[in-house]
Amino acid sequence: MPTDKDQPAAPLAGKHPAPPCTLVIFGAGGDLTKRLLMPALYNLASDGLLDDKMQIIGVNHGQRETSEWRDELSESLRKFAADRASTFHTSQLNEKAWDWVSQRLQYFAGEFESDETFSQLAQLIATMKTSNVVFYLAVTARFFKPIVEHLGRAGLLKEEGGNFRRIVIEKPFGTDLASARDLNAHILGYASESQVYRIDHFLGKDTVQSILAVRFANALFEPMWRREYIDHVQITAAETIGVEGRGRFYEQTGAFRDMVPNHLFQLLGMIAMEPPNSFDAETVRDKKAEVFDAIQPLGARDVVFGQYEKGAAGPGYREEPDVAPESRTETYAAARVYVENWRWAGVPFYLRTGKRLAARRTEVSVQLKAVPFRLFRDTPVDALTPNVLTLRIDPAHGTTFDFNVKVPGPVMQVGAVQSSFNYGDFFDERANVGYETLLYDCMLGDETLFQRADSIETAWAAVDPVLHPQGAPIDVHGYAAGSEGPAEADALLAADGRAWRSLIDKSNKKQEDKA
Repeated sequence: MPTDKDQPAAPLAGKHPAPPCTLVIFGAGGDLTKRLLMPALYNLASDGLLDDKMQIIGVNHGQRETSEWRDELSESLRKFAADRASTFHTSQLNEKAWDWVSQRLQYFAGEFESDETFSQLAQLIATMKTSNVVFYLAVTARFFKPIVEHLGRAGLLKEEGGNFRRIVIEKPFGTDLASARDLNAHILGYASESQVYRIDHFLGKDTVQSILAVRFANALFEPMWRREYIDHVQITAAETIGVEGRGRFYEQTGAFRDMVPNHLFQLLGMIAMEPPNSFDAETVRDKKAEVFDAIQPLGARDVVFGQYEKGAAGPGYREEPDVAPESRTETYAAARVYVENWRWAGVPFYLRTGKRLAARRTEVSVQLKAVPFRLFRDTPVDALTPNVLTLRIDPAHGTTFDFNVKVPGPVMQVGAVQSSFNYGDFFDERANVGYETLLYDCMLGDETLFQRADSIETAWAAVDPVLHPQGAPIDVHGYAAGSEGPAEADALLAADGRAWRSLIDKSNKKQEDKA
């Protein structure tokens, strides 16, 4: 049994350690555990936010000693600390913090679909210092059902004596509406909704959570956050990388399924939701659910699919390993979404995501309606720059606002300027891989940043007509690797008299250079 160690640090100001619990990770040998969960636990330990009684059980196929698993994780973490200082904000591991975590690791060999695995796991959990347990399913989606079923049948999900039992489930949560409903029904046959934490790592980013603060903590924004003042909203998640050896997965998924009904819809929900009465988890999730319920189902005319071809940034998608030579899988997706409620009626939300694009960029741009031009008709101005508030999520963290001022001189000439805010200029950015807040909140029982069954299903319902079109399959258009996407995506906005914000404009480039 791992020995107790003093906490490596005092808790952050205003925070307290999470309740004692045992974290059981299914898929202990996987990439998610090594690259995200363990770094997140290490960062939480460094901040003093884990209880001294915490234990971590790693469940995986294949026999190995706990010491071997610890050594593998230690080597991986040290490499990340050296290679990714931005993740840990130091190139050297805090040995005291990692030792605190590593001494609480215990490896458990077992098959995910074996009754014996779960009966033995129950016996092991009974020896832990706390009856609170979080089961983290860091496994492929095909194991979600059998693991939850076996946990339920083994009595491991029973909550007795004030203790909690919780399940964390990664995406993809279903592949369409029917499969999401089926998965929800199966899981809720063994656990209550309050025990299920459907995780979306986008919501773990501080810059995503800050959307609510920007909207509701500033009197400047909320009065104009409506159809009377906003022309349209653009939500972008662009990547410069390709499928990175994940061709087999991507062939079954595609950019639309992988990003739109989850990550991008989550950003849309936070931008479009009504003000909640409090930050209580159910209150916030109710407001987001209302947004998803109001989304007008998408049709073929509302989406554009693309696939990267050989270009300045590298080979084409069909040249990637494990990709079919004649593949029609989309690596780019753009969508026009309408939220049919009183606040947003008639305001289009344009969503785009893709791989092998011109720049890495995750951001939300809110463009206000144009002012009447009449006042400036006799001045040397062809057009006024639209007012745009851009919330930069990744890799740059901050906001910019585009507006107009008078150019110095004797003539009334208007020029475009930009005001910007960067998180790093005001705050000490903490080590973060995006899972720290989510793990901490799960241990606390705060479900605000996790998805509810009804929201999952409503989001899939909005895109189901695209996934299962009644007519011919949606065309997939080529775009050069390293470009801004297919021309057809530009035409989608041009038909509405609008245009995408450039991925490589000067303001974005300056932000990225600072990040």
